[in-house]
Amino acid sequence: MTAASPTIVATCGGLNGGGWSDSVYGPLLLHAIELAEVTGRAPRVTHINTAGGDQRHIEGAELEAARIAGVEASHVRFFPHPNIPDLREHLLRQDVIWVSGGSLVNLLAVWRAHGLDTLLTEAWQAGVVLAGGSAGALCWHEGGTTASFGPGISAVADGLGLLAGSLGVHWDSDPQRRPAHLAAIADGTLAGGYALEEGVGLVYRGSDLVDVVAERDGAAAWLLERSADSVTETRVTPRVLRDTPADPTDPTDRSTLTPPNEEARQPR
Repeated sequence: MTAASPTIVATCGGLNGGGWSDSVYGPLLLHAIELAEVTGRAPRVTHINTAGGDQRHIEGAELEAARIAGVEASHVRFFPHPNIPDLREHLLRQDVIWVSGGSLVNLLAVWRAHGLDTLLTEAWQAGVVLAGGSAGALCWHEGGTTASFGPGISAVADGLGLLAGSLGVHWDSDPQRRPAHLAAIADGTLAGGYALEEGVGLVYRGSDLVDVVAERDGAAAWLLERSADSVTETRVTPRVLRDTPADPTDPTDRSTLTPPNEEARQPR
């Protein structure tokens, strides 16, 4: 079964460090799987690591994390060439498509060269949950800020545009991000939108933001609104997803949510 309506989960998160294993699926990734509403079988998740250059050692960590979570995982890669003969068929069979971080600019260029942008839009409309962290969150929006050109932070205004507005990531962990993103909104390079601290995610049904979630207490999202040549930041307090491992004998159990918290907004 696929999601009830087109769904995107844009985050600053994904895989977390494990105890016994190197990596585990974190609460944000598990929540994306939960939103796919899978019953009676293991969820299917395909990982796309284009932004990081399709590094094989990362795939190993993801496959181990998927095994622990009871997930049937696969990878779509483009280096040195596509590894799947029929990308459309593969993507439409998935419950979740998870896109990892890295270079947003390179991701967009490679995807468009292979027509993956069109296929992802079709999968989204068919109910496959699109999700990811960092570049894997930025890509779904009209634009965002990225370190793709290095070493500074640059605005990119030609995202896939499935979601209106811009997105900023690593708001609390990279001191270059916030001023560069706010300046790009203030001068009109980017539209207003949202920014994410580490461990926070936005959940969209269609083009509507329906939930703001986090994997840790104290983290926040920020609503960014342009007025004249200035930008107002408004804190959005997410509800916290608790990292409760699923019973390995029941891979469809994804009961990781706490009761919803009342959303609080506090101007910065």
